[in-house]
Parts: sequence; C-alpha cells; structure tokens
Amino acid sequence: MTAPADHLTDMLRGLRLDGVDYSRCQMAAPWSIAFPERREARFYFISRRGCWFRMSGGEWLELGDGDAVLLPRGAAHVLASSPEVEPSPPCTCKVRQRCGDVLDVEGGGDGEHTLLFSGSMTFNVDIDHPLLRLMPEMMRMSEVVAHEPGIPHLLEAMGREVAMDRVGAGGILARLADVLAATIMRTWVERGCGEAKGWIAAARCPLIGRVLAAIHAHPETDWTVESLAKLMGASRSGFAERFAGAVGETPARYVAQVRMHQARQWLARDKLRIAVVAQRLGYDSEASFSRAFKRIIGSAPSEIRAAGEAQPARLFAPPAAAAE
Repeated sequence: MTAPADHLTDMLRGLRLDGVDYSRCQMAAPWSIAFPERREARFYFISRRGCWFRMSGGEWLELGDGDAVLLPRGAAHVLASSPEVEPSPPCTCKVRQRCGDVLDVEGGGDGEHTLLFSGSMTFNVDIDHPLLRLMPEMMRMSEVVAHEPGIPHLLEAMGREVAMDRVGAGGILARLADVLAATIMRTWVERGCGEAKGWIAAARCPLIGRVLAAIHAHPETDWTVESLAKLMGASRSGFAERFAGAVGETPARYVAQVRMHQARQWLARDKLRIAVVAQRLGYDSEASFSRAFKRIIGSAPSEIRAAGEAQPARLFAPPAAAAE
C-alpha cells in the first residue's frame, strides 16, 4: 500500500508558483502602503530595518530583518514604518526598471530606510483548488524555519542580493524567492496544515487519500461512486458515507467540482473549444456540458473562454504602465 504522505505528494506534484514580477523597495520613514486584495500570491522579504504588517481587519505584526511573509491568496494588507502612519496606495511610490522584470521602488519621507524585496506570483492551478482554499491567509517564515533547515541559508543569500548592486541580482533574487515560497508551502503541508483537519486530513488518510489522488490525477475519467468505492476497497454505501464525513461533501459533488475547475483551465488558459472540452470529459453534447459547467462555476463556458485567463496584477506599476 502507498504511504499516506505519497497521496498528498501526488496531488501537489504539479503545484508551483510562477513568478509574475518582483520589486526591490527602499522605503524612507514615515511610510505606509495599503495593498488591495488580488488573486495572485504575495511575497515579502525584509532585508534591512524592520517594518509593520497588518492584514485587513487584523492586528499589527512587527517584522524584523530577515523575516519573510507569504500571502497565498493575495489578501488585502498594509506594510508600514509605523502603525500610526496613514496608508497610501502603491501608485504613490516612484518606480523604475532595474533589470529584467525586477523594479526599483522608492517611497515615503526622509527618515530611516527600510529595504525589502516584494513579489507577486500566480499558481499554475485553479485558484479554487482545495489546497489553496485551505491555506492560511498568511505564512510567516519564522513559523516554519524550525522544520526546514534550508530556509536560513536561502534568507542569507536573499539578504546579500537585496543589499548589493551586483550584475544579475534581480534574476537571482526572483529565483531565490520562488524557491523560498515553495519551501514555505511544502513545510506547511508536511508539518503544519493548521490542525490537519478537513481536506488535508482526508488526503493523508491511506484509503480516502488514494481516491482523492486518483480524482485529481485523472479528472477526465467518468468517476462513479461504484468505481471510487472499488478503488478504496469498500462497499458503495460505506465508501460514500466515509468520503462525505472526511471531505465534507459527497463523492459526486467533489468529482464534479474537480472536473469543472479543470475544464475552466482548459477553456481560459489553453483556449480549447467548448466541444473539445465536453468530449474530453465524456459529455454526450456541448449543451449538457455547458449546463453542468454553469451550475458549478457560475458562468457559461463561452464567457470563460472569451475572457481568457486573468492577467496578473503587479504590486507596483512599472514606468511604462505608470505613464499611460
């Protein structure tokens, strides 16, 4: 029998962060920037002189030199030199191209400088993937570093690159940030996951995990309660009851959601024709697929395909965009 952790590994194998843009920020006190909620993940690394961080409606959190924060779902937040400073939007900062896709950002007053590195990233899976929905609003480096000995070395390397003006520093920083963000997520999955309830706990279960891994690996398969029960080695009624108790919804509902979120990616990202997607998922007609798609996603397949994949939003507008 496959180890429980392997089922979760199978589902996470293709999950990664794709870099969108990065910024090297020099902020002079007093300063405070309010970032709106976005679909992209946000990442911050504090290199010199700490600052304050607050989620929308939350308490202020002091970040020190070498701190790193990952916001997997791009929640609204504020970064500031002090909680007392009135926040301003990111567009108030001065922005110039540094190298490649890395921007130089300056803002604030004429006081002490805080040097930090920020990034905006997207996941290569649908935003409604069960794992993304379960991730906390914020992951802080200090909460996972005890379980991941490689993190301090990554932070030290990032600190050197942020502080120095060496050739190619921007590209190196971007790659280090990708690795660090992925490491934080992996450590959370392996060691944290809150109290490992709900979907994560179900995925770790030797029997339910095997079923979940199969559904995610092959969403195009016409999964039935009977075929999934056979995969788990249980009766139809026993499987359905155990699955619903562990995952929180019926097998049929869960399979339908996974299939339609995959269909949305095929339509928006890959621009496949609706008829092709319907055929891939085993529907007899385009009309029956469209009805099922709209019932779960809330929009017609034609609307999703026409709109395409949403363009990632930058943390700070680059010079060309700022001038438009």
